[in-house]
Amino acid sequence: MKISILCVGKIKEKFYRDAVEEYLKRLSRYCKTEVLEIADEMTPDGAGRALTEQIKKKEGDRLLSRIKEEAFVVTLEIQGKKMSSEEFADVLRQAAVSGRSHIQFVIGGSLGLHESVSRRADLKLSFSDMTFPHQLMRVILCEQIYRGYRIVNGEPYHK
Repeated sequence: MKISILCVGKIKEKFYRDAVEEYLKRLSRYCKTEVLEIADEMTPDGAGRALTEQIKKKEGDRLLSRIKEEAFVVTLEIQGKKMSSEEFADVLRQAAVSGRSHIQFVIGGSLGLHESVSRRADLKLSFSDMTFPHQLMRVILCEQIYRGYRIVNGEPYHK
């Protein structure tokens, strides 16, 4: 199984980068994992609705250019489906047995995802009704993927 995490922007804080790297190292025994960073657009303070949509569209086009036709695409969205870690593990398991060998997770920028990216999703996933910084979402997502593989393989994990 190959897991790609597509995200808008770079992680600036070293502690977030270190946490992501730790989970990627742990995941290497279960799957091939990569993080693909897409350039983000500068958003001026007080940007209007039209400019906000234009920025989301540009970032969305960059994301869509990296999404593979054959991949199972999971977008992270506040309005997405909420599930337990066990249910998330089932998503990983089902993707593997359904013949799809590539899962692409998509994390938008500070303004969120453009609707064109959301429409491409096979699964829209929400971790919470709360809003998290997209850098922190990378860490949370990597941890949940790791936890999911531990569950799939019948290995102990923290509850």
